[in-house]
Amino acid sequence: MQIETPPSEKRYERPEGERRGLIIVNTGDGKGKSTAAFGLALRAFGRQHVHGRRVAIFQFMKVPSARFGEHRVFEQIGLPIEGLGDGFSWKSKDLDHSAQLARDGWQKARAAILDGEHFLVVLDEITYPLIYGWLPLDEVLQTLQQRPKDVHVCLTGRRCPSEIIDIADTVTEMTMVKHAFKAGVPAQRGIED
Repeated sequence: MQIETPPSEKRYERPEGERRGLIIVNTGDGKGKSTAAFGLALRAFGRQHVHGRRVAIFQFMKVPSARFGEHRVFEQIGLPIEGLGDGFSWKSKDLDHSAQLARDGWQKARAAILDGEHFLVVLDEITYPLIYGWLPLDEVLQTLQQRPKDVHVCLTGRRCPSEIIDIADTVTEMTMVKHAFKAGVPAQRGIED
């Protein structure tokens, strides 16, 4: 490890531009895409009293009855999180039904993005219905571009389409360096569920 001297001067100047809603993308093969989006949602939710508008999370691959750790705590604090899908595609008994759930879920998410009542809308794992062809990319792009100017949208999932990355303000790619699963360690409750 290289020891560094802490910076003694500010490394950047504060931008002078107008505050506006951002398109934020968390993509890549590493862990942490949804977790980062949930942290962002918690931060925004904690500031609701300041901006007076809502935060919503839509999970495109989770079932509506999902009871993962994030669902339990978000329910306790009143942060809406909604499963829109029917789980992993390889568990689906009917991919046409899975695609229809994604399209129906998109209509809910789209309405939240455009309604002007939300400060932040998280579209968790939306890249999968996009790359499977279940959602029209052009409609998602159009919605992102037509949203009210102060609405933030965070999209998560692997292999985010380049068209979304092109219009995004902030893109973070999570890179897998090492993963316990590859060493034969199963997913841990409370960490990966």
